[in-house]
Amino acid sequence: MAKPISKAGSRKNGRIGSRKNGRIGSRKHTRKIPKAVIYVQASFNNTIVTVTDVRGRVISWASAGSCGFKGTRRGTPFAAQTAAGTAIRTVADQGMQRADVMIKGTGLGRDAALRAIHRSDILLRFIRDVTPMPHNGCRAPKKRRV
Repeated sequence: MAKPISKAGSRKNGRIGSRKNGRIGSRKHTRKIPKAVIYVQASFNNTIVTVTDVRGRVISWASAGSCGFKGTRRGTPFAAQTAAGTAIRTVADQGMQRADVMIKGTGLGRDAALRAIHRSDILLRFIRDVTPMPHNGCRAPKKRRV
């Protein structure tokens, strides 16, 4: 009969460790983040603003839906402006001075979110449009035969 594996070092569901979700490091003092990357995803129905550090770990995020807008109001420029302000306000307290901005999507909230980011006292290094563009598009449907 095989020996049972101890729980402390067991591997279950691809994770090593105990069942508890233990944090690495202490959270008694907030981290100082001098430089960040701000991602704005603007669709026609919603605008999502995510702030990450340089390594890509999410620090803060906000969307028009999480700011209290419902239905078609989520796609408005004002909702995008509110979401961007909410996401940046929490990170500005942690000492963020410089940021890079990546904008994705074709929604109405693109410009409003960018204006809200620019209005906050954060030095923007560059603004990049990362909207996916098809090189050749989808395959066309077959020709209709009559």
